[in-house]
Amino acid sequence: MRIVDRPAVIALGVTTLCLLSLTSPLTSPLHIDVYHSSGSVIGIYLAGVLNICALCLLLTGLFWLVRKPGRPRTIVWLGMILFLPWIVMKNVVAVMGWRFTHPFSMTVLAFSAASFIGLLAFWRPAFQPAFDRISGFVATLLAFVAFSGAVVLIQLLWLTWQARSLNAARPLHQQQVASIKPPPTPRVVWIVLDELSYQQVYERRFPGLQLPAFDQLASQSTVFTHVIPVGIRTEVVLPSLMTGIQADKIRSSSDGQLLIHDQATKAWEQFDEHNTIFQDALNTGYSTAVAGWYNPYCRILPQVLDHCFWTVHTSEGAFRSQPFMASLLDPVRGLIQKVCAFILLKGDPPVDTALDNQFHIEDYHNLFKAADSELADRSVNFILLHMPIPHPGGIYNRKTSAFVTGKSSYIDNLALADRYLEHVHQVLQRQGTWDSSVVIVMGDHSWRTALIWRDSPYWTMEDKIASNGGQFDDRPGYIVKMPYQQKAMQINTPFAALRTRALLDAIINHKISSAGDLAVWVKQK
Repeated sequence: MRIVDRPAVIALGVTTLCLLSLTSPLTSPLHIDVYHSSGSVIGIYLAGVLNICALCLLLTGLFWLVRKPGRPRTIVWLGMILFLPWIVMKNVVAVMGWRFTHPFSMTVLAFSAASFIGLLAFWRPAFQPAFDRISGFVATLLAFVAFSGAVVLIQLLWLTWQARSLNAARPLHQQQVASIKPPPTPRVVWIVLDELSYQQVYERRFPGLQLPAFDQLASQSTVFTHVIPVGIRTEVVLPSLMTGIQADKIRSSSDGQLLIHDQATKAWEQFDEHNTIFQDALNTGYSTAVAGWYNPYCRILPQVLDHCFWTVHTSEGAFRSQPFMASLLDPVRGLIQKVCAFILLKGDPPVDTALDNQFHIEDYHNLFKAADSELADRSVNFILLHMPIPHPGGIYNRKTSAFVTGKSSYIDNLALADRYLEHVHQVLQRQGTWDSSVVIVMGDHSWRTALIWRDSPYWTMEDKIASNGGQFDDRPGYIVKMPYQQKAMQINTPFAALRTRALLDAIINHKISSAGDLAVWVKQK
């Protein structure tokens, strides 16, 4: 028996094509899903290996049963030849992230089904020689694909080993401050509110939206009205803010370490935690802490942080937040959803927004608790709090002051961001450190209306009205309260957010001590 006729080889080739959307994110050279995974990824990789093996064994049995010429063999091979292109097309679309209209997909599927039924109904023995030549050619192609499948299996096993310690606890810097030496001042509380729009907070606020904490902050702070953003992707923006280097894209090693692409030099560089604002703060005697969302801060910054917590959960992507058995059964669940959607003529299964919102709420609560722990520790005097609000989807109902997993808007999340800001204000007030602290509140980027959310299931009528139909304003919020500042100020000249590290350096080195110093510093640079 030729190798191309072996049932196991054919089965592995078909399996490789059918599970393309499952294996491609796992084996991507960018390793972005690995990078953002906050749990153990070994189970995810092993689930991928087991899924491949299970489907391959099932198909091997099927092809072995129809190995001899006859009606059953013709039915199986005819079905595979006609339906496999549609399956591959759906997988490629999913991997590439292309927009694919349901009517076209249904047309292709309907054509395959009609061809299959028609050929079976009008099959003649005279068709067999031509069909054997076609199936032989397809078998040869599948044998080549099977070789790729074997490589994928080996790669998955290797990546499982590489990522075995991805999120294992890493020793932090743990600065030892001498008791006779007072901690440096001022205390710096750097708050990144993800996707905070200057326009929506201060310039064109939604009718009836109350943001008393933002208003109070503005009354004793300097508000930047024209901030030039670093970018629109959190995973690129935060490393750029921390280093002062303009990155335009990132990738990860197989063990989750960050590489950034320097926009100026056009070169890929290993992210250097010692070339960040946190190393600068340590050099000045500060104790550093991060409680952050989405980016794996504790993995990429352990040697320059004394305290660290990060989290992110999602229902999308290869590394979705779920137990091992759920990952193992994911392809079966996805197939059932697709079949049900096809029967009901509803297209692809909808995004599970309720589950995503539940994860979003859990992330918020976990970060809220971790941030409070850092704020309560007076020895920690340089803190980054990266909170997952007002980032869509909406998780809050401002009318009931309750968290929700159903319909909610960016405007609702803005109200939640205001509520969080008021909480931080109260914590620092109770400590007696609000007035003496530097508090920087900023968005990593603005609200990405037309860029991302307008065509997503999270978009609401309130979002449409607030954004004037989805118009994108790229200015993130950026507010700086200097120690003992009581007067409202504005900086209306363009200010590059990339200068945030330089700004923080100037503050901790006492080159900027007041709002007046800040205004002068901005103009001089």
